[in-house]
Amino acid sequence: MLTSQKHLFNLSPDIHYLNCAYMSPLLKSVEEAGIQGILKRRNPALDIKQEDFFTHSNILKGLFAKLINAKNDQRIAIHPAVSYGMAIVSKNLICSRGQNIIVAAEQFPSNVYAWHTLAEEKGLEIKTIQPDNQSAERGKNWSLRILEAIDKNTVLVALPHFHWADGTRFDLLEIRKRTREVGALLAIDGTQSIGAYPFDVTEIQPDILASSAYKWLMGPYTMCFAYLGEYFDDKKPLEETWLARKDSEDFSKLVEYQSQYQDFAVRYDMGGRANPSLVPMGIAALQQILAWTPEAIQSYCKNLTAPLFDEIAKLGYFVENEEYRSPHLFGIRLPKNVAMNKVKEVFAQHKLSVSYRGTAIRIAPHLYNETKEIEILMQALKEVVHQ
Repeated sequence: MLTSQKHLFNLSPDIHYLNCAYMSPLLKSVEEAGIQGILKRRNPALDIKQEDFFTHSNILKGLFAKLINAKNDQRIAIHPAVSYGMAIVSKNLICSRGQNIIVAAEQFPSNVYAWHTLAEEKGLEIKTIQPDNQSAERGKNWSLRILEAIDKNTVLVALPHFHWADGTRFDLLEIRKRTREVGALLAIDGTQSIGAYPFDVTEIQPDILASSAYKWLMGPYTMCFAYLGEYFDDKKPLEETWLARKDSEDFSKLVEYQSQYQDFAVRYDMGGRANPSLVPMGIAALQQILAWTPEAIQSYCKNLTAPLFDEIAKLGYFVENEEYRSPHLFGIRLPKNVAMNKVKEVFAQHKLSVSYRGTAIRIAPHLYNETKEIEILMQALKEVVHQ
């Protein structure tokens, strides 16, 4: 069983950082990998070889494939952001006027804007599925509403695994089954789960899963990993990077222009995928996550936060049922007579770093958090109600 891993980070002892869903702090190992990557640029003739444009990024793909149990690491593409992967879907989605795309209410814009643009261009309907905030089974009913909304005209369901604002978990397995029945694609933004929560692409079988690296994957900004399924094996990339073309490993033949792409998802890599500073950081981060395992991260966060939920329920706060939330990311909704401004004031006094998303206080702990920080959070929540 994992114990606190705070010693692997350079966190300020004065701030209680319960905010990994905003941005993860850098591991010492990731920081060092980035520094060494930058230093290599001092003398590229000695330190950056032609094969480095391929071997290191392939190592990175292999690590991410292992994390999500993808059997073929060449189904992994390296992108700058989730929006890049969703733009690929938008470019290649076979659709016609009158069909519809389903999204959840208030999901992160990276998995929304592409569909609005496509809907305007193609005459599609966007179905935005709202939760029932009055229901005691809010999370369960939200997934059921999505399932009910999928019909014969649905061409795409675009969802997060966990909602970025409050951590609500969507029933992706049942939703995937339903999309297959109607022939719709499933596009998943895994940014708020991959790395901290177990995910198996052989079970869910999404058409695309995209996850930014700077949150639960503990990696650098401007890096995202995407798994692309068989639907995309013969489709068009968003850009025409030389790295994606057949035989691009041979620098002496780069101007012998190739019409063929490399196999699987390599065609969808961004230009500059072999960034000599970011790729080593990504490798170091994924190696550490695989050493910990998402299962162990979940277990640690569950033990850490378990005492919190019964106590805050007694104070009138609402938290999603355990089946539809995760200990690594959850939203705490306020009693009716409490204003969010009061929460922010009290939390600032206690030096608690969290996020405020809509009507929820978003709590996102990790292995660097300790029991005393949850106790401080509990004390602050009590003060908000009792002052």
